[in-house]
Amino acid sequence: MRAKIDNEVIFLHSDDLPQYKKQGSVVRNSYFWALKAIAGNTPYGGDWEYESEVWLALRRVLLAFAESGYLGLSETTLEFPIAQGEIPAVFRGVASWQDENWTDETP
Repeated sequence: MRAKIDNEVIFLHSDDLPQYKKQGSVVRNSYFWALKAIAGNTPYGGDWEYESEVWLALRRVLLAFAESGYLGLSETTLEFPIAQGEIPAVFRGVASWQDENWTDETP
């Protein structure tokens, strides 16, 4: 999931967020609600925001769903732009750097 930090708030890219589907997978729907529950702001169609106070909870959600084996790494790993400078220590086990060739148009 593409992520960026601005003023101690993590923004998860709207295109990478799990989608809730009424008849969808229980695991994916649970993941959606778990991420939504700890977010500070979840505008429809926009990036979700996580203040620094919930970063440990976000890490735990990402780890729990990654370890479940039902979701892929791309769905449970935060990908920060290299320009970010440093991945916060709390996310070092669940984050990596974005591919430099990635653009919003890349599928």
